Amino acid sequence: MIRRLLWLFGALIALAVLLAVAFWARPVEFFNTYSEFRLLRAGAESRSTTVEGFRVHYYVLGPSSGPPVVLVHGLGGRAEDWRNLAPYLTRAGYRVYLPDLPGYGQSEKPVGFSYSVPDEAGVVVGFFDALGLKQVGLGGWSMGGWIVQRIAVDHPDRVRKLMLFDSAGLAVKPDWNTDLFTPANADELSRLDELLMPQPPNVPRFVAADILRRSTRNAWVIRKALASMLTGQDATDRLLPGIKMPVLIVWGELDRITPLTQGVTIHKLISGSQLDVIPYCGHLAPNQCAPQIGPNLVVFLRK
Repeated sequence: MIRRLLWLFGALIALAVLLAVAFWARPVEFFNTYSEFRLLRAGAESRSTTVEGFRVHYYVLGPSSGPPVVLVHGLGGRAEDWRNLAPYLTRAGYRVYLPDLPGYGQSEKPVGFSYSVPDEAGVVVGFFDALGLKQVGLGGWSMGGWIVQRIAVDHPDRVRKLMLFDSAGLAVKPDWNTDLFTPANADELSRLDELLMPQPPNVPRFVAADILRRSTRNAWVIRKALASMLTGQDATDRLLPGIKMPVLIVWGELDRITPLTQGVTIHKLISGSQLDVIPYCGHLAPNQCAPQIGPNLVVFLRK
């Protein structure tokens, strides 16, 4: 009996050591797995479909009979970025779809794709078609907000209500170094965090190293998307006054990536839109400030 207990204790120690080594080597994988686990625990299902010949991964959660809501992540993001906000919608009875855009998350990363805003918008509309979604509540964050603006303009019949979270899209040149979206060293990663969050955490060196490793691997997609966006040819300034469906604009008060002044401009350009400013929050407001956003988001959708 004692020998068996000692063997079990030794096995547990060995397992703990292996997990610690694995975490030290690939901490981002652990964080990503935890984010996915949180969505799955909230009732999400991980699925995929084919759009324009590409495999598009998505999560779906909430009652199958609920009104559909589609949320589109931003540049360098993924479906799991909505993990804190989506449950507010599902608890209110909505059927929520969280796609990974081509090039991001668990979706295919086709080399020949443009990664431009109009082409990503075309994929999202194709996603509607693939799943039989005739009309949806449509939300987008940062670059995702730019994408859903284009959908609202080009396919107004498919969008019941529009939600923009710290959205890009205006013809405004960033006053920060866009190369930081593909950081090459720990200093650049720290500077990016300072842009994204008002009070960024102190990232341990081994975690930063793993983030940089993954950033290097996926940098080509982000550079291609940025190169297209920075031309300004797809800016939506002149298109926004044509949006007629109800629009909710949610903005982190301390956003440095897309400053609040841009949210105010979008609000002025879209007649009848609602602007909610979230105090003390930055560009990551839909994730980090979900408790301040979720209840009002539900109220907007229910109106």
